[in-house]
Amino acid sequence: MTENLAVSAPCTPLATQLTSGANKPQLIEFRGAMTPQHLDAPTQETAALTRGAAAHDLGWMRRVTVRGEDRFRWLSGMVTNTVNDIPENSGAWNLVLNAQGRIQGDLTVWRNGESLELEIAANQFEKLMAHLDHFIIMDDVELIPNDLAADTAVGLTGPKAAEVLSRMGLPAPVEAMTGVRCEWNGFDLVIRRNFGTLAQHFEIRTPIAGLPLLWRALSTAGAIATGAASLDALRTAEGIPAYGIDIAERDLPQETSQVRALHFNKGCYLGQEIVERIRSRGNVHRHLRQLELDGPIPQLGAELFLDNTAVGAITSVAELPLQSGSRRFALAMIRSEAELKNQPLAYSDKLGTAKILARPPEL
Repeated sequence: MTENLAVSAPCTPLATQLTSGANKPQLIEFRGAMTPQHLDAPTQETAALTRGAAAHDLGWMRRVTVRGEDRFRWLSGMVTNTVNDIPENSGAWNLVLNAQGRIQGDLTVWRNGESLELEIAANQFEKLMAHLDHFIIMDDVELIPNDLAADTAVGLTGPKAAEVLSRMGLPAPVEAMTGVRCEWNGFDLVIRRNFGTLAQHFEIRTPIAGLPLLWRALSTAGAIATGAASLDALRTAEGIPAYGIDIAERDLPQETSQVRALHFNKGCYLGQEIVERIRSRGNVHRHLRQLELDGPIPQLGAELFLDNTAVGAITSVAELPLQSGSRRFALAMIRSEAELKNQPLAYSDKLGTAKILARPPEL
């Protein structure tokens, strides 16, 4: 869930705000920033994420405005999903590849009229900015990072998240990957609905000055404050991979099973030849898959076995304390021949078994 950086990661604005109070939460490094690990009991946080609404930190997301006459053409040539055809106030999740088709990172492109904006996790920011900047050659393109002292974002996740927004008098975008701008108590907000498989996922971007009021209002409207640990456990249960954890530089796009990040008719982009060759001429030999576990919690990297042969390795694992009892989920890279047999896989010296899920589970 976290990565070790050479220098101490900065605190998010919300973490700074919460640690200045009487009840200081424990902070952990998450996606390149220090953020609260828990803000309530894990059972309460999980209940909010899966049955109610949970308010949480998204201050580890960085924004970059893409300017210049060539911005649409240039950006389309750098990412795997559509840019030119993104509708007004909408976004698209993308992978960023090198010339060999290997994944260098991921980001979301948002469009507001003729304006383009990138959202990048803090732990990928420097690497992706250097990668993108390297390919601005004769193009009229400028990448402008947002002022970290100006604004931040909080998340609202759960099946009742839209109800919380309604109680606050805020609009809730109906479709995933769409957004809206609005005024609230004198502050200009951007509310976006992100991708999710088991819950509604909203992002609320606010000026720093509006953060204390917004955080209190979310609680008053019924959202439970939730830390990064429970949020990351839900990500695993939803089967949503994280770059640097489930997806690495050596991976090819089709190996990740994230077709939603690919657009096969958008024209040329860096690494597109490899992606198209895989699509048209053959399949990859392994895939990232979601598992439900019956047995002990394995360590990250634990091998999976079929008939005493290693066929994969676990990349993410989580235990969710649900009302019906705890359930354990994982993401893992698994060889294709093991998938075809559709049999339980063994792990942890055969103390546990893992079932490959065809779709996200019902919680």
